[in-house]
Amino acid sequence: MESNLFSVAGKTALVTGGGRGIGLAIAKGLAEHGADVAIVARNKKQLEDATRQIHTDTGRKIWPFPFDLGSIEGIEDFFETVAAETKGIDILVNCAGTTIRGPSEDVDLKTWNQVIEVNLTSAFVLSQAFCRHRKREGKAGRIINIGSLTCHAARPTTAAYASSKGGLLMLTKTLAVEWAKYNINANAIGPGYIATELTEPLWTDEDFNKWVMSKTPLARWGRPEDLVGTAVLLASRAGEFITGQIIYVDGGWLALL
Repeated sequence: MESNLFSVAGKTALVTGGGRGIGLAIAKGLAEHGADVAIVARNKKQLEDATRQIHTDTGRKIWPFPFDLGSIEGIEDFFETVAAETKGIDILVNCAGTTIRGPSEDVDLKTWNQVIEVNLTSAFVLSQAFCRHRKREGKAGRIINIGSLTCHAARPTTAAYASSKGGLLMLTKTLAVEWAKYNINANAIGPGYIATELTEPLWTDEDFNKWVMSKTPLARWGRPEDLVGTAVLLASRAGEFITGQIIYVDGGWLALL
């Protein structure tokens, strides 16, 4: 097997939610495998810290782009700015996300729309801009959407989140089928329970932690770095015949009855 099968050298990736957690781990992982990376997040300080960290660890070129993906109307222009500054985007990772928990009967429309717009609509609009860009360039592209266990299974109090992630999975499949003619592969990664700053209220809750452990055959929470190998596979030549799929990285959570 060729040693460079999993290399993304010469490619440029755009990773949303790249300032921390899963997005940061994937951005760094792609850089470690040769890509230059543009990272997007709302928090400018977070982005600056992440940029320094990735560049110091990998030596790759890293661009920080502060932007609120809830501003749907501005996404297309934002993408064109990023593409111009980086001289082109080959890999798009839609990782930015949010959740607001609450009983389904109490979820107001404003909350519902906020979660759907950030988790699903922004990924769609950004993917549209990416597709138009790759068509103009006449080059192939890779889209990697970060899904969730709720692409497959539901939990109480997550109606908006689960709906957004279920929609993201079907969006992934649809784009894979429709954009194959442009040599754009679209896939998703479904993380299990990953210990991050965002999920700290869950993994520090004794009862919830016991429940996760009881449901996870590998008997631990995942780490953001656990998703890097799958992302590199889907972004590299090793994944060129994979499209329309979701790969769950969940420690066996979905396999346990």
